[in-house]
Amino acid sequence: MAIVYKTRTQLVVETIREKILSGEIKAGQPLRQAALAEELNVSRIPVREALLQLEAEGLVAFEPHKGATATELNVEQVDELFELRAMLEAELLAASIPHLTDEKLGEATALLEKLDDALGKENSANTWSELNSDYHNCLYSAANRPQTQDLVDTLNKNADRYIRMHLLWAGGISKAENEHNSILTFCKSRDVDGAVDMLKQHILGSRDEIKAFLLERENQ
Repeated sequence: MAIVYKTRTQLVVETIREKILSGEIKAGQPLRQAALAEELNVSRIPVREALLQLEAEGLVAFEPHKGATATELNVEQVDELFELRAMLEAELLAASIPHLTDEKLGEATALLEKLDDALGKENSANTWSELNSDYHNCLYSAANRPQTQDLVDTLNKNADRYIRMHLLWAGGISKAENEHNSILTFCKSRDVDGAVDMLKQHILGSRDEIKAFLLERENQ
C-alpha cells in the first residue's frame, strides 16, 4: 500500500510541477488544495505532500493568509546567480585541486557513478540535484575557504529550482554527465586551468540553456 501511496503523491508532484514550469500555472497564482485534489482525482493528502515537496524545490511558496502560490521564475535572477556561481566555484576549485587527496578523488568518482544510477528512477531530479551538489562540494573540499563555501552553498540553494528545471526540461542531464567527467579528469591530472575552464563552461552553459527555456516559456 505504501508504494502505491508514494507513487500517487509523486504523480501529483510531477503534474503540478509541469503546470508551473510550462506556465499553465502563473507566478503568484494560488494553489488551492481542494481544487487540485478534485482536478487530479485524489484526496487532499497527496496534494499537500506534493506542495511541500515543490516548496523544497522552490517552485511553491506558502504565504500567511494566502496559502500555497506558484513562485516566479526570473531570467535576470538566473544571470546573476549563475555568473556568481561560476566566479566563486572557479576560485574554490582552483584552491582545492593542489590539495585534493586520492581518497577525495575516489569519493568524487563514486558520486559520479551514483549520479548515473539516479537517472530514470522515481524522484530522480531530487536525488540527482543532491548528488550533483555533493559531487561539486567534494571537489571544492580541500580549498579551506569556509566563507566562500558558505556563499556558494547559499547561491546553490537559490539556484536549485533552476537546476532541477534544467534537468527535467532542458535536457541538462546528458550534457552535465560528460562535463562532470571532464572536470574530474582535469582534477586527477592536477590541471587547474583545464578544470576551471571546464567548470565555468559547465555552469554558464546551464545558465544559457535555462534562460532560453524561460524566454521560450514567456513567449508561449
